[in-house]
Amino acid sequence: MSKSTEYIEVYGAREHNLKNINVKIPRNELVVITGLSGSGKSSLAFDTIFAEGQRRYIETFSAYARQFLGGLERPDVDKIEGLSPVIAIEQKTTNKNPRSTVGTVTELYDYLRLLFARVSDAYSQTTGKKLVSYTEDQILDAIKENYKNEKIMLMAPVVRSRKGHYHELFVQMAKKGYGQARIDGELQDIEYDLKLDRYKTHDIDIVIDRWIIGESASEARMEKSLRTAMEMGEGLIGIQKLGSTEIEYFSKNLMDAETGHSLALPEPNTFSFNSPKGSCPSCKGLGTIKKINTDYFVENNKLSINQGALLPLEDIKSNKFVLTQIKNILEIFGLGLATPFKDIPEEALDYIYNGCNKEFNKDLKYAGISKKIKISFDGLIPFMEELIEERESYEAILLERHFTTEETCPECKGTRLQPSSLSFKIDGKNIAEINGLSLSDLKDWLADVKDKFSEKKSIIAHEILKEIETRLQFLLDVGLDYLSLSRSSKTLSGGESQRIRLATQIGSQLVNVLYILDEPSIGLHQRDNERLINSLKNLRDIGNSVLVVEHDKDMIMEADEVLDIGPRAGKFGGEILWQGKPKDLLKADTITADYITGKRKIAIPEVRREGNGKNIILKGATGNNLKNVTLDIPLGKLVVVTGISGSGKSSLINGTLYPILNKHFYRAVQEPLPYKKVEGLDNIDKIVDVDQTPIGRTPRSNPATYTGMFTDIRNLFSELPESKIRGYKPGRFSFNVKGGRCETCQGGGLKVIEMNFLPDVYVHCETCNGKRFNRETLEVRYKGKSISDVLDMTIDEAVDFFQPIPKIFARVKTLQDVGLGYITMGQQSTTLSGGEAQRIKLATELAKRQTGNTLYILDEPTTGLHFEDVKILMDAINKLVELGNSFIIIEHNMDVIKLADHIIDVGPEGGKYGGEIIAKGTPEEIIKSKKSLTGKYLKKEM
Repeated sequence: MSKSTEYIEVYGAREHNLKNINVKIPRNELVVITGLSGSGKSSLAFDTIFAEGQRRYIETFSAYARQFLGGLERPDVDKIEGLSPVIAIEQKTTNKNPRSTVGTVTELYDYLRLLFARVSDAYSQTTGKKLVSYTEDQILDAIKENYKNEKIMLMAPVVRSRKGHYHELFVQMAKKGYGQARIDGELQDIEYDLKLDRYKTHDIDIVIDRWIIGESASEARMEKSLRTAMEMGEGLIGIQKLGSTEIEYFSKNLMDAETGHSLALPEPNTFSFNSPKGSCPSCKGLGTIKKINTDYFVENNKLSINQGALLPLEDIKSNKFVLTQIKNILEIFGLGLATPFKDIPEEALDYIYNGCNKEFNKDLKYAGISKKIKISFDGLIPFMEELIEERESYEAILLERHFTTEETCPECKGTRLQPSSLSFKIDGKNIAEINGLSLSDLKDWLADVKDKFSEKKSIIAHEILKEIETRLQFLLDVGLDYLSLSRSSKTLSGGESQRIRLATQIGSQLVNVLYILDEPSIGLHQRDNERLINSLKNLRDIGNSVLVVEHDKDMIMEADEVLDIGPRAGKFGGEILWQGKPKDLLKADTITADYITGKRKIAIPEVRREGNGKNIILKGATGNNLKNVTLDIPLGKLVVVTGISGSGKSSLINGTLYPILNKHFYRAVQEPLPYKKVEGLDNIDKIVDVDQTPIGRTPRSNPATYTGMFTDIRNLFSELPESKIRGYKPGRFSFNVKGGRCETCQGGGLKVIEMNFLPDVYVHCETCNGKRFNRETLEVRYKGKSISDVLDMTIDEAVDFFQPIPKIFARVKTLQDVGLGYITMGQQSTTLSGGEAQRIKLATELAKRQTGNTLYILDEPTTGLHFEDVKILMDAINKLVELGNSFIIIEHNMDVIKLADHIIDVGPEGGKYGGEIIAKGTPEEIIKSKKSLTGKYLKKEM
């Protein structure tokens, strides 16, 4: 390496909590930025370097183009030198669109569609025979060959089994000079007054020409007549011998020689489920339909309909028609709206749900006469379906939310495509089957199929296959071999979608670009981590700079350069503590270094908890790739579910167990994946799922409002003598309602000034100086602090401040316990990282009154956490387990796995090679398992 190293030089970075730092980052190397969560790593990588690179790139566009892009803010930095174009690959960029799949995101599906459009063979849907297509010349040759010296008629089929009298058609044909037509198998002369039976289905072929094959006069005009017939029959012609009733069809399109059934020639969009040409008409290419589920209609069958037993009627209160109809139906059976629901007979329910059009005679026993009741009601279910279809009112949305479940579309069986699109096959497989293969199987299939094409087709296929194979290889390199192209992107984890984007980037083979990645190792098993690191090194070796924000030990040790930011989090961080080669890091004196050298460590408990002896047992789970798994969860313990990425951990816990529990406790709507039965639900009394979704989407949401302590703080302020004198109620101290807030900025504290061509500028509101409240409200003080000062406190300060008030203190203390002492009470939720949001949720749960019987489910809680933070988090979790609660954690982080009381290892591989439980027991028992990959890596830790 003789060339002098070039640097990206950052001077005076002050974004968020960065303390005016200067840093030189070497280019064309793999640089890892590490440090405690909230210490300013992302502020440096994303909010400073990426934001500036992005902004400079956009500055190069014309002013006209820039006005559509919206300006980008200039980050708070003096200057940055040596910056190249920047591409950021973050976690949060998953597409939640139900139409988006792995295939469409990676563009592999586009190439696959092209392959099928160009080299597939079509097969008849009815007989399964191969369909053939001819060119005009081939048709002519075939006719001359098959009908030597015969008298034949050339026909153009214009109507194919459709109803109608077709009077206009015959008039039009007669005007054009055609004299005969074959109508429903019989030749007839075309008259001006010819009309057919309007309600029967007809086949009509117009006779275009009569030929005698071999006669020169016929031969001369054959080509022209054929072309005319082709145009009229839209690519299809028929040939009938004089005197015979048989007709032989020839088609430019693909057709079945026996039935005359023809398919249009395939185009790439024939196979697209996002185009009307290819998508299944029933589910519009989504693969699922929303179906009304009657199980949700009645919750308490002791009530009568008047008391609200039939829940859909509660959502459509405004509609009296339905209620009247139901009343009439019940009247026939001698019941009424006051009858308890459980006493209504099946037959009556069938009429109510599915409709009834009948007339009944009912004897009125006191009057001695009979009364006629006429009912014409479509039924509650069709009525609801119609409402949901139109989606005009809010009621329809409520009905959809409460009473529908997603089911696989019965027409296309979840393939999303039309039947005709599925009749095209390559090597006996249609595009939906290929789309459903896991990527590793797809690779094998592509290798197999290469040699099966004819010479002409293999020339066409060669280019397309080359494209597919290179792209596919990149996806396999980042450890995604278990995904299939048909997998919907909304079901991908953050780490998976990030690695898909990484693969697409590597595929583009750009050089001299700065890639910034945000914890790409999330959701990766130790084994796949090595593959990922190699992919990143590959990016570096073709001439790019790679900047990774990461906590993973392997990644830190494999880097060319490491920056450690700290010393603590929030306003106590934001400085560069150490920079250099990873091997020198061992000598450094930082928290990160201490964990790598083992000076500090997360201690392994002496004994594992016994648990409370109760279990939840889930039997026969078969969703996605699970192979009839029986899951046994001991309660009162810290249970960790481990396994290779894609082995089926999430399908088992998030896909099957959580929805079952959620349904049981909270009437949730999400359907669990298929399972046989579940036992032991009575052993817990509530279920909490703590995930990484942001706690609020608006700047108005903050930790104080989310945890609910802001309500107590406002109550405290309204109890103060000063408030009593002024008559202030708790609402006076809310920045979301009129009264106490500053009206200029409506309690936001910031005002947006829109500048055309320049980024929007946020300025502190000039009336309240960013304090969110008006002057009168701020005059009320508790211990010398106004409500606005309280929102600006860090959690650590608040712990001391609210010591005397147990209700608030308990909540602030839990936030401090999960390691969030550095965020402020009023920090906007939108500026919190995923890990921080998850810990705020956890703290909120910790602060609630404990029943000691709750089951918590956490999916990779260590995302975005430094070793030190993992320790704090695990302490908080252990506290909850001590109280008798149970935890299920899905995790790859060895520091968490080694603390488990019980490990369930799913595997042995990802995708279809996974889906079984291969080992379970304490960490000590897992190490001894031969089959468990997790055990192999865990051994090194212990």
